[in-house]
Amino acid sequence: MSLKQRFFNYLGRHFKPIMIGKIRNSEGNIISQTRISSTTHLGNSENLSLGSNVYIGHYNMIDASNGVSIAEGCQLTNYISILTHSSHIAIRLYGSEYTNQKKPKAYFRGEVKVGKYTFIGPHTVIMPGTEIGKGSLISAYSYVKGTFEKFSIIAGNPAKRVGDTRELDKPYLEKHPELKEFYDSWSNSEAK
Repeated sequence: MSLKQRFFNYLGRHFKPIMIGKIRNSEGNIISQTRISSTTHLGNSENLSLGSNVYIGHYNMIDASNGVSIAEGCQLTNYISILTHSSHIAIRLYGSEYTNQKKPKAYFRGEVKVGKYTFIGPHTVIMPGTEIGKGSLISAYSYVKGTFEKFSIIAGNPAKRVGDTRELDKPYLEKHPELKEFYDSWSNSEAK
């Protein structure tokens, strides 16, 4: 984590949260229109890939130790955990011997991928190895694990695909046809 990020994390813990712009990628270039709250914790940020126009709100925890990719235009609200490793089963299996294991069984690792223009509601947990297709919407309080196709409405604990965001968007596009060009520019592309 850069000195700037550590400074803003300190401020966020002791003062009201603020949004930080001018986020830089691993090559040192500013990521256009991407903002992250001063209260969001980015673990292993060198393994975090962010697209342009990403918004990551207050009080989130992103563990990128095994890789996290958040594509262009995604919005992460508040109190979200994105995990790339989990010991929730292994700790019970080993008990007090857990910390002595070099490669514990039932310890899960995996990259998390979030597709373009996905919205993640508050208090969501995204587990290791999850892939969310572009244009998806994840409802608040969801426990998300697995692979979800593009344009999924995802909800529940455990989370399931409960709908299609294209159906949700259709009445708005019919009412405002001038938006169709913008919508089609990303939704019809092959990019995830």
